[in-house]
Amino acid sequence: MDKIVINGGIPLKGSVTISGSKNAALPLMCASLLTRDEMTFHRVPGLRDVRTTKQLLLQLGAQLDDFTPGTLRIKARDIVEHTAPYELVKTMRASVMVLGPLMAREGRADVSLPGGCAIGARPIDQHLKGLEAMGASIELKNGYVIARASRLVGADFSFDLVTVTGTENLIMAASLAQGTTVLRNCAIEPEVVELAHVINRMGGRVEGAGTPTIIIEGTDRLSGIVHEVMPDRIEVGTYLLAGAITGGDVKAEGCVPQHITSLLDKLEEAGVTVEVGESSVRVISNGAIKSCDVTTDPYPGFATDFQAQYMALMAIGDSQCEITEKVFENRFMHVQELVRMGAEIRVSGKKARIEGVKKLSGAHVQATDLRASASLILAGLAAEGTTEIHRVYHLDRGYENIEEKVSQLGADIRREKDDMV
Repeated sequence: MDKIVINGGIPLKGSVTISGSKNAALPLMCASLLTRDEMTFHRVPGLRDVRTTKQLLLQLGAQLDDFTPGTLRIKARDIVEHTAPYELVKTMRASVMVLGPLMAREGRADVSLPGGCAIGARPIDQHLKGLEAMGASIELKNGYVIARASRLVGADFSFDLVTVTGTENLIMAASLAQGTTVLRNCAIEPEVVELAHVINRMGGRVEGAGTPTIIIEGTDRLSGIVHEVMPDRIEVGTYLLAGAITGGDVKAEGCVPQHITSLLDKLEEAGVTVEVGESSVRVISNGAIKSCDVTTDPYPGFATDFQAQYMALMAIGDSQCEITEKVFENRFMHVQELVRMGAEIRVSGKKARIEGVKKLSGAHVQATDLRASASLILAGLAAEGTTEIHRVYHLDRGYENIEEKVSQLGADIRREKDDMV
C-alpha cells in the first residue's frame, strides 16, 4: 500500500489540464451494453473505478481494447453473463449501473446489492421501483437483485428522492423499452445530461435531461459512436481549491466553468480572485481566506463532493463558519484528521462549525474516502512541515495522477510505499 508525503507551505502556480470525468465515464461504459456495435470513448481517465468497470464488462462478455492511453473501445456483441458479482460491486457501487442496460437488452440481470459505504448507505430502492414500474419482476435473494422481464415497457415513474445513478440506470433501461417512459424528480447533474446526449447520438430519443422531468421514447436498436468524455468538474474544483489554500495562482484548463458555478461563487466570497474563460478557470489567492458558510445540495447547488476540500480551505479562514451536509449522512470523517493537523472543527449532527486558524501543521493522517483524501492533500499542501497521508488507495478511484499534476504546480509531493500498513 502507498502513502503520500507532502512538504507544505509552497504556493502552487501554473496550469493543470483536467482529465475526463469519472462520474461520466462509468455510466457511459455501462451504456455500451445497449448496443452490439463498437463504442469508442476518448479522454477516459486512468482510475481504479474505470479498471473495475472494465473487469465487469469483460465478465459480461464485452470485448475491450484500450491499448491507447485515454481511448477505450468496447464491443458488447454478445452478452454471455448476466451477473455483477459481489466481489466487484463491493469495491465500486457504480457497478449497479449495469442493471438498467442488462434489463433493457437481455431482460435479465443478477446484480449484487452494494450495501453501505464509508459515506453512507445509498440504497438502490429507487432503481428497483422504477424497473418494477416498467414491468420487471424483482426478487432479493442471497444478497443479489434478481431482475427479469420479457421486455421492459414504458412507464410514468416519479423518484421519491433525487438520485443520480438511479436516474442514469432508468434512462438506460427505458432507451430500449417498448413505448414511452416519463421519469419525474430526476437528477439534473451534467453527467446525466452527458449520458442522455450519448444515447441520443446512438439513435435513442431522450428529451429533458438537465431538468427534473425526462421523457424517453424507446427504440429497438442503438448504434455505436465515437465520443469524448466530458471534463471532471470535481477535479477542476479540487485544483482550484488547492491554489486558493496555498495562496497560489492556478489555472485549470479544458473544463466547463458553468459546471462549478456554486463553488466559484464561494471562492469569490472567500476573497479569492476568480477569472473565468471559455474553457478555463484561474484562481489567484494571497492566502487570506474569509470564512464563509456553505450547505451542500444536489446540482446545481454546492456539491457534496467539494465539501471535504472546502472544509480544508475554511480551516485557515479568518473567523467562524458552518458547513451543513445535506446529501450524505456520514461525510465528516475527515474532520478528525484535519484536527490532527491543527484545525479547530466541531461536528454536531449535519453541521460542522469551523474556527479558522492561522496555520495548519504537518502530521500523519489517514484517508477515509475519496474526497476526504483530497482534502488531506490540500491541507498538507498548506501546512507547515511534513504531512504523511496513509491509505491513499481511495485517491486512485477518482483522481488521475494527482501527485504528478500537483507537483507540476510546484508542490513538494511524492508517493512512497507505506511501511506503517
